[in-house]
Amino acid sequence: MFMYTEAKKILRLFTRYFKLNLSSQMEYRASFLVQVFGMAINNATFIFFWWLAFGVAGEYIAGYTFKDIMFLWAVTSSAFGLAHILFYNVHRISNLIITGELDTFLLQPVPVLPNILGAGTSVSAWGDLVYGVVLLAIVWGLSAKVWIIFVLAVMLGAVIFTCVNILAHTLTFYIGNAEMIASTVFEFMISFSIYPDKIFSGIVRILIYSLLPAAFISHIPLRLVKDFNIGTLAIWLAFAIGFLVLSFVFFYRGLRKYESGNLIVTRM
Repeated sequence: MFMYTEAKKILRLFTRYFKLNLSSQMEYRASFLVQVFGMAINNATFIFFWWLAFGVAGEYIAGYTFKDIMFLWAVTSSAFGLAHILFYNVHRISNLIITGELDTFLLQPVPVLPNILGAGTSVSAWGDLVYGVVLLAIVWGLSAKVWIIFVLAVMLGAVIFTCVNILAHTLTFYIGNAEMIASTVFEFMISFSIYPDKIFSGIVRILIYSLLPAAFISHIPLRLVKDFNIGTLAIWLAFAIGFLVLSFVFFYRGLRKYESGNLIVTRM
């Protein structure tokens, strides 16, 4: 019952933040639309480069077809977009710890980490989200199976992207400012998510299926689209849930090491 009550409280918090963030963006609709459209166009340029690459290499690149690569891009883009629409403030965790601004979140009667995550959003992330949806519709059509897996992949991918960021930024509690580490890790995650996993080997391949779980963002969903397997689906779901729990536990344990910045700041 306690877990259910806390889950409802967190969901309510995210819903309120989403409405507040969206309403603030809509005050400047022209700017909002320009940023969204601009990001979508920027992402679309990569389709041309992959088209050229397949024109030179032939039907397959590392066992992936052009259609497969577009699925990776669609899922990664939309998952990235959703994560930054709902949880963009995750990128500020290191800064909040270092500057002492974390105090303002500790004083509020809501769970600390969800409160931090939902407190910010990215306008351009809507472009990433929409781009992925449009790309999938154009390349893969309207297959119910594909879209069900895609929607699930976007939601779980957003969670995994966010959890990796939480884990990386939480290192600030232990080793000092980990902002650069978090930024590097996140860039690696994106890169590993949009390229064929077969081009990676050795320690890198182990990493993308463990500590830098890019494979669980886009490659596992592609496998399910091409050859659905209930066991693979179960592993995928279990991993995402496990990674979510791990990130929260790691953050709250790190929080015990936090020393107040003694800032007199009020957040409304």
